[in-house]
Amino acid sequence: MSRRSYNSAQVQEYWQHAWDREDVYELTETDDPTYVLGMFPYTSGTLHMGHVRNYAITDAYARYRRMCGDDVLHPMGWDAFGLPAENAAHERYTDPESWTDACIDQMREEMETLGFGYDWSREITTCEPEYYRWNQYFFRKFYEEGLVEYKAADVNWCPDCETVLADAQVVETDDGDVCWRCSTPVGRRELDQWFLTITDYAEELLDGLDDLEGWPDSVREIQRNWIGKQEGATVTFDIDGEYDTGRVEAFTTRLDTVYGATYLALSPGHDLARELAEEDDDLAAYIEDARTDDVAELSGVETDATAINPVSGDEIPVYVGAYVLEDVGTGAVMGVPAHNERDHAFASEHDLPVRQVIEPVDDHRVDLDSEPFTGQGMLTDSGPYDGLASAAAREQILDDSDAVETDTTYRLRDWLISRQRYWGTPIPVVHCEDCGPVLVPESDLPVELPEFVQSRGNPLEESTEFVETECPDCGRPAERETDTMDTFVDSSWYFLRYLSPDLDSAPFDAETADETLPVDVYVGGEEHAVLHLLYIRFFARALADVGLLDTREPVERLINQGTVLHSGEKMSKTKDNVVSPHEYGAETTRLFVLSAAHPEQDFEWTARDVNSSYDLQQQLYGMVAEFTERAVVREQRQSHDEYVAREIDRTIQAVSEHYDRFRFHRAVSEIRTLAALLRQYREFETPHEAVYRRGLSVLARLIAPIAPYLGEEMWNMLRGEGLVAQADWPEPEHEVGHADIERRIVEQLRDDVRDIVEVAAIEDPAEIDVVVAPDWKYTAYEIAREADETDALVGKIMERESMQAVGTAAQRYAADLQDRQQELRPVLDPEAELALLERASWLLGDEFETTVTVRQASEGGEFADKAKPGKPAIHIE
Repeated sequence: MSRRSYNSAQVQEYWQHAWDREDVYELTETDDPTYVLGMFPYTSGTLHMGHVRNYAITDAYARYRRMCGDDVLHPMGWDAFGLPAENAAHERYTDPESWTDACIDQMREEMETLGFGYDWSREITTCEPEYYRWNQYFFRKFYEEGLVEYKAADVNWCPDCETVLADAQVVETDDGDVCWRCSTPVGRRELDQWFLTITDYAEELLDGLDDLEGWPDSVREIQRNWIGKQEGATVTFDIDGEYDTGRVEAFTTRLDTVYGATYLALSPGHDLARELAEEDDDLAAYIEDARTDDVAELSGVETDATAINPVSGDEIPVYVGAYVLEDVGTGAVMGVPAHNERDHAFASEHDLPVRQVIEPVDDHRVDLDSEPFTGQGMLTDSGPYDGLASAAAREQILDDSDAVETDTTYRLRDWLISRQRYWGTPIPVVHCEDCGPVLVPESDLPVELPEFVQSRGNPLEESTEFVETECPDCGRPAERETDTMDTFVDSSWYFLRYLSPDLDSAPFDAETADETLPVDVYVGGEEHAVLHLLYIRFFARALADVGLLDTREPVERLINQGTVLHSGEKMSKTKDNVVSPHEYGAETTRLFVLSAAHPEQDFEWTARDVNSSYDLQQQLYGMVAEFTERAVVREQRQSHDEYVAREIDRTIQAVSEHYDRFRFHRAVSEIRTLAALLRQYREFETPHEAVYRRGLSVLARLIAPIAPYLGEEMWNMLRGEGLVAQADWPEPEHEVGHADIERRIVEQLRDDVRDIVEVAAIEDPAEIDVVVAPDWKYTAYEIAREADETDALVGKIMERESMQAVGTAAQRYAADLQDRQQELRPVLDPEAELALLERASWLLGDEFETTVTVRQASEGGEFADKAKPGKPAIHIE
């Protein structure tokens, strides 16, 4: 490789070996390390750009914190179970395990090529029995704690995947509900299924969101809406007739509209609906169609039953309607068409009466034939409650009626974990005709998957050796459960297994977990808000309640990475717009994805911007190579050397703050700016050896977390001690508390000089004089900044004797400050500003190839009158 040209592909193997040799990324000290974690990948076979962005974020932050002196835990593993592996194996005439192992090998190699610094000694793979044994262990613990239910339920069914889906795995689209994996329309089936009762934690999960200050507001809001807490009342309707289900409870958040109920609607799965269907063939057929999702949303059937409104005494018809969901609320709806949109749509479809019982309190007019009035108001046509406001009426009705009780419901449903697939954790249950479902004893765990047999349905059902067993309780012949667990069970606790991956006596070391958790930084996509991110919060709480863990919130800070776009669309194989992470080189790709935008923002992949990242690497490498080949330097330090030294310090401070806040794009911008300054400094005059070497050394360390191979090459050429990955993060040598102010003053001065030269058409400036303001102006400026806006500012300034001595000029300046009081920003004191401008004057001299003189006010003559704090006067010959 040319000493002036950088190619990461030619050096990456060497530095990977060096990192491995020094165990740079292996954590040995586990006393409360900084835990940096990216959502581990599904084993799809190749890394895509979303993976690269996620893992580049965690890797850069982990490297930065390690250089800051932290013990850092940065592990990696594989989300290795799941239906896609079965499908991929089927397409390739192999088995899921072989396919998964091949994918892992390829993805691990790609990660190493990209320079990701993981502690591979902690690598986990969820499809290994040593891992999923503990899924089964947790199932037993949760079962014993009452957190597992086995029940018949109408479930979401994907006919293409041939498996059930949890509610969170059903995606709502304009064309209906579809599978989150394959986008096939989802139907309904009734099956005996296993559930984790996440609803037991609905209130705690909701309340806990308020404490997750390190999480994006968008994720917290998504979870808040998914939990869907609703406070209202349950109204009990008596059913007229001889039915086993003689009463029906309906939940409502608008008890004030109870007089407007013109029908009672039941879900197709409601007990009364099923009872009525026994005597009504048309109703039975409708319920069967509805169960398979073969009916329109607003369809419904009127039954022979009627219900008695317990508040008004009205007798209303009972319908069975598809829009009423069995697992939401009570599975029954008090239909109030005049004041609820869905009820109005159903009533319009079935020609049911619309009775207004709430009137707006303003001049708002509503045509109830076309839309309902859903706002609060005053009651009308509501018997003794006429004239009451909505809120007051709800309280009064609650007090008056024994058939009404306050109630709280949640949209959140229990977590359905049964999957009719092979490639997952076998559920550790044996079904016995005499004993029912029986847990597999802990001593018999893990229940391992048998050899794979290709079949259309569930391969486990085809394995006689697996299915046929004995009941652990009575010893009689029995059958194993053939459903496997939802793969989100695997990922709900994997961050704990990283802490003690080789432990055989427990899923994780409890003491280590309590010292390490919560995860300090977790990076992943927002699309997992109500899947993985909700489940890990539930799992932590459940583990705490069975005595295995103390921490109930597992993640302190969550970073959602945005999407990488190409031609305006998300990169996708189906859209044929995928860019391979290695197409432009590992380090160019890393540098680009981190410098293009804030981690949480989407950005467009463009060849021009990628080339800019490539050019930056070449510039940084070339600067160091040139310096080390022929270092022509001087020893005597001058004022402009001090300016560069302070700019190095300012850059260190700014980049450190950006790394802390995950603003890698701004960190790269600061690095570019410092590199440009150092090039200008080198070309302006022979640089001071210590200042220039330190600048290059700082650049090597600042870029190392983002471009680790480049950082190592630069550090090595500069003869830095050891590896840059283990080097100390640079510290400023000077106080940089006013860095932003100083930069603003210098940049404003340069812009002002450029404007004057352009407007006055000065082609070849002979001399530039810069004059700072007199001291009294700084005094007046600070009085103005510290004064309240209500103060009579001119009088407040002129009451000072020093201002009175100046006279009219001070009064005019005070008036100017009063007009601009809200715009006044912090400035330096006159001595500090003078010193800054003297140090920075070389920038103007270099740019305009002329002499620059910085003068204090007493030497500036008439020009001093034009100078202001932070904005010196300028005279150009």
